[in-house]
Amino acid sequence: MKIALLGYGKMGKAIEKIALSRGHEIVLRKTSANNYDGLEKADVAIDFSIPNAAVRNITACFDTNVAVVCGTTGWLAQYEEMATLCALKNGTFIYGSNFSLGVNLFFEMNKYLAKLMSKFDQYKVRMEEIHHTQKLDSPSGTAITLANDIIGHSSYSNWTIGDAKEDEIHIEAKRIENVPGTHTVVYDSEIDAIEIKHTAHNREGFALGAVIAAEWIAGKKGVFTMKDVLELN
Repeated sequence: MKIALLGYGKMGKAIEKIALSRGHEIVLRKTSANNYDGLEKADVAIDFSIPNAAVRNITACFDTNVAVVCGTTGWLAQYEEMATLCALKNGTFIYGSNFSLGVNLFFEMNKYLAKLMSKFDQYKVRMEEIHHTQKLDSPSGTAITLANDIIGHSSYSNWTIGDAKEDEIHIEAKRIENVPGTHTVVYDSEIDAIEIKHTAHNREGFALGAVIAAEWIAGKKGVFTMKDVLELN
């Protein structure tokens, strides 16, 4: 399979290493210093760029009839616009706030726990996410997905990084050097606490998941998620 890398930072290089080890070819390494020459040769593009480049990259893929897997976070205010454009262009699109196989299983655990805990209002939920200091968005897209999944299965109505009201989930975002990603969900009461946690040891899990998604999406049309890829629906 021919892959275009849209964004060639640490994640782009990690994806390249795994893609090559699985027999794929890289036809474009897109950075701010070059253009989209070579994108038309790709079967799939994988976007791990920066928030203000993601929409432009995704649009270029739709215009070139190239399937796109996007793991860039911080641009989701325009997600529905991109999903609509995908349908208009008969394109192929997967967005994931996190492509790690373990994190996607963690998402399912989080939703199940939220359903259980919704009956016990003596527990107040809070979250913590820790990432490396180069991460541009805060809180992380993964933390936002976790919070929104709790909101969808409970009486909480919103999340915040500030002081939380009774119906809000507080997310504490920390930036520490060389931390790939740690996410913790805590249900706390005066008597005890229940906690689930996912800790990434390196970037390889994110990179592998993105390549697996690219392999899965090749030849398909429509808008998909990692739940489709992992058959978690």
